[in-house]
Amino acid sequence: MWIILIVLAAVVVAVVTIYNNLIRLRVQCDNAWADIDVQLKRRYDLIPNLIETVKGYASHERKTLEDLVNARNRAMSAQGPAAKGEAEGMLTQALKSLFALAEAYPQLRAVESFTQLQGSLNQIEDAVQNARRYYNAVVRDLNTRIAQFPSNLIADFFAFRPREFFELTAAAEREVPRVSFETGAR
Repeated sequence: MWIILIVLAAVVVAVVTIYNNLIRLRVQCDNAWADIDVQLKRRYDLIPNLIETVKGYASHERKTLEDLVNARNRAMSAQGPAAKGEAEGMLTQALKSLFALAEAYPQLRAVESFTQLQGSLNQIEDAVQNARRYYNAVVRDLNTRIAQFPSNLIADFFAFRPREFFELTAAAEREVPRVSFETGAR
């Protein structure tokens, strides 16, 4: 009789421990996703200031500015890691086009507010990358735990589902940058 009670108690403790670990990982995923949202909101809030600064110097570059506004709006309304990742890739491409445009206007690069905004955006991009890496690591841990035995039994019973990774889906984001040291004069 005592052996049965001890075995039953050990099973209950194991189930509770596994369940609590799954809950901890799920909460960490939610928290990591909230961190990404905070950084992306900072990014979205900075973009209108960049656009207004560029408008004064390159107002005839309307398409680039409109593309950036559209990409920002798509990114803000995207739901879930997969859709958000795709929209963020498009927004990053639009921002690269804006900064490439700035290269064509030396007077714009000389404007202190533009360089400050560009520096702030670079800091935010770094924070987004760090938040993305942390989120993906926590998702990996949760998804692994959901798939492993015996925690998969508990996960199935309590309806734990694997989470999506926050990945870049734009092909241009995955390309390796080209570096060239060639000069026109030989």
